[in-house]
Amino acid sequence: LVLLQRLQHPNVIKLMGHCAGEAETGRVTIILEQGAPLQMIQLLQSPWEDRFRVCLDLVRLLHFLSHSPLGSVALLDFQPRQFVTVSGSLKLTDLDDASVAETPCQTHADCRLQFPHRNFTLGCSSRGVCEGLGEKRNIYNAYRYFFTYLLPHQAPPGLTHLVDHIMNSTGELKADINQTLEAFEHVLHLYRSGLHLDDLPPSELTDYTLMPGMAVSGSVDYRCWPSYSQQGCVLSVHSAREAAFICSSHAQCSSFTLTGQRTWTGRLLASFRSSFARLVSDEASEVYVKKTE
Repeated sequence: LVLLQRLQHPNVIKLMGHCAGEAETGRVTIILEQGAPLQMIQLLQSPWEDRFRVCLDLVRLLHFLSHSPLGSVALLDFQPRQFVTVSGSLKLTDLDDASVAETPCQTHADCRLQFPHRNFTLGCSSRGVCEGLGEKRNIYNAYRYFFTYLLPHQAPPGLTHLVDHIMNSTGELKADINQTLEAFEHVLHLYRSGLHLDDLPPSELTDYTLMPGMAVSGSVDYRCWPSYSQQGCVLSVHSAREAAFICSSHAQCSSFTLTGQRTWTGRLLASFRSSFARLVSDEASEVYVKKTE
């Protein structure tokens, strides 16, 4: 209860209230905002953008914990089951095993982090404590439980070199949490702004006929993976130019529709189709049809 009151952050579950029981029992009931258990298998099947969001939220949380009002906080029981999602945002829900205690040491050998497949030795400071031990523990656990599974797979080609750098720096504990957060925020900036698309071939929009204020009806959808819809091919794009590039790379695609719906990064949702029966009026949508069709 005290930790939830002191560690308030967008990626920590919100404490809504608490009730003290009878004094002799010592029981306290806490009321938390409602979240959904983190489903890693479902996340593995979701678009890269949503998987990146979970990793970014986690890094923002770990940055806060390293500079919290209580000092550097280490999560000793670091498992996906300790987290939930609220409206797509990752939140830490279990603080029972959070520790703010610094590890005393006499030599560097006393500052050893042991994991199932890797060990790291950190420095013993002049104050006689293991400098940054909790922060580094958090970073490596984030790498082995989250980044390894969620971050590299199907990352946009223009961002793969930056994602590889993040994987290397966190997997080898070469970066602190400030540097790690900076790297994640840089990837977000490039992805949100579309700057990672500078190497795309020249715009192929000239191969499409634009029909503004229209939507399609009686469409024949094909499926692609990963898609925001299980019934068709719905992907996030920065612009119509990127959507045209994707449509041209799909042999089945003959048209795509932009409805104005956006993802958490502000990117557009584009629906790709193999054919459709007719056009209908829709002021919020625009349809792009291949001229050869």
